[in-house]
Amino acid sequence: MKKFDSLTEFKSSGAELVSKGPIALVFAEDETELDTTLRHHQQLGFVQVVCFMPDGFSLPADLLETVVRVRYDMRVDAALETAVNTVISMADKQWMFYCYNAEYLFYPFCETRTVVEMLAYHTEERRDAMLSYVVDLYADDLQSFPDAVSLDRAFIDKSGYYALARPDAANHNHPKERQLDFFGGLRWRFEEHVPMPRRKIDRVSLFRAKAGLKLREDHTFNDEEYNTYACPWHNNLTASVASFRTAKALKRNPGSTFDIKTFTWHNSVPFEWHSRQLLDLGLMETGQWF
Repeated sequence: MKKFDSLTEFKSSGAELVSKGPIALVFAEDETELDTTLRHHQQLGFVQVVCFMPDGFSLPADLLETVVRVRYDMRVDAALETAVNTVISMADKQWMFYCYNAEYLFYPFCETRTVVEMLAYHTEERRDAMLSYVVDLYADDLQSFPDAVSLDRAFIDKSGYYALARPDAANHNHPKERQLDFFGGLRWRFEEHVPMPRRKIDRVSLFRAKAGLKLREDHTFNDEEYNTYACPWHNNLTASVASFRTAKALKRNPGSTFDIKTFTWHNSVPFEWHSRQLLDLGLMETGQWF
């Protein structure tokens, strides 16, 4: 078992474990679907999966042998970006991915092509980051699934997604080049319960580590090229992160749980757990990758 008692210990003695990528970082806010999250990303072909979690959370025996476990508390301020930036400093030039528990990465043709193959192509395209859209998952029956989580009864919104120009505060709020803010899903439909800075669904969740790179609180990086959706010449690959996180939070938050009787509406469709559905709905694209 590869276990570290703190982020500091992991940084000082765990660098070899993240010396070869791609690396998946999973941040456990609770135990909901933690095992399926870890297994999903192992099956995609990540060379290393690192789970940041408290001691009180348990893992099945097979995952104890294959996952790097780092004791961590996600309740502290800036917990996510602190840990991601620490691993960036340890894993120079390696591709990395990060997500929370009950979140699942999908990219075009992920059923038949590994994440290693996909990122090798993306690197050849001279791209060091990949935009992803966080697509909300939710159970159709909140009586049967009060935390809104069910793999077998998962639904998504088939429409209601949109993008706005991203203003550049350093340039008289003119739109930033090849950057957009994306919205939709539960954060849009129940926006009265979601603070304005948390309503975006875009996340640069796949990226290549380099010296000086920093993840910021809003899921963007200090290198503006990392925040672009495509290169200047043509469209690039994008990915989706299918996530129960927003539904889970809306049902657990006392300020919203009693206002929400169901998440389903006329644009809800069953989630098929297949990249083809996300491609057909325009929630990711292949770019030049066939």
